[in-house]
Amino acid sequence: MQLSTKHLLGIKELSPEDITTILTTAAQFKEVLQRPIKKVPSLRDVTIVNLFYENSTRTRISFELAEKRLSADTINFTASGSSVSKGETLLDTVNNILSMKVDMVVMRHSASGAPHFLSKHLPNTAIVNAGDGINEHPTQALLDAFSIQERIGELKGKKVVLVGDIMHSRVALSNIYLLKKMGAEVMVAGPPTLIPKYITEALGVKVEYNLKKALQWCDVANVLRIQLERQNQVLFSSLREYNLAYGVTRKLMDEINKDIVIMHPGPINRGVEIDSDVADGNESIILQQVENGVAVRMAVLYLLAGRKD
Repeated sequence: MQLSTKHLLGIKELSPEDITTILTTAAQFKEVLQRPIKKVPSLRDVTIVNLFYENSTRTRISFELAEKRLSADTINFTASGSSVSKGETLLDTVNNILSMKVDMVVMRHSASGAPHFLSKHLPNTAIVNAGDGINEHPTQALLDAFSIQERIGELKGKKVVLVGDIMHSRVALSNIYLLKKMGAEVMVAGPPTLIPKYITEALGVKVEYNLKKALQWCDVANVLRIQLERQNQVLFSSLREYNLAYGVTRKLMDEINKDIVIMHPGPINRGVEIDSDVADGNESIILQQVENGVAVRMAVLYLLAGRKD
């Protein structure tokens, strides 16, 4: 099995067949991760650089663990976003990577399009986008899709609502692209100030400003973090007010009286977009998302490396 693309820059560039290939391969790697010996030699002698110009805990650790499980040689590089905010500084990075003869780069950057820039200057190196600005976060969407399939079956025909800060969320955009390509129905819900005006025309998704109605409609609710660090103006009155209007609470879950799956890409602002008794409840698959992240990222790295074992 191979992908139609050399890089994973975003879900937008993947075909439905690519997505299916990644999810099928991830299922095989998840079986590997259940074994007493979790390491396989699939990427032995493959060198991977983790370039994280933006803070990350779960994604960075998940990629590092995936690389170690595949026996790859890894180099970790972290830097504050402010020191590498201009494209020119990335050219230095490009030249360093070229001189090191690196096979693959996993990159997170605060500038949208940074991995695409890197891919144009590194013709022989596979680039994996681990999140670029407010553009895309493809491996998060893939692990979300894998987690939904694991819980309630194939994505086609499923109703998925993305709740919260749609405007500033790269997770939302990647999820919308993936879910639409795989035949799911998609809705976004949240305050009007946090939902782009032309999202229905541009991306073909439903919009709902009433959270209760959105939850009554859906099979799956993916609750997004309020990205205060990306907001340069006040978009709602207070976190308390946000929780009252758009927080996924136990009271609200009891009122809708319907079994739905609750997801969250993390980190969770408990008591803001979701309450602890929902995040930790039976309907939640948040911890499964974290677990599945390693298998999905193993699949992406393995397929991009193009090894046939």
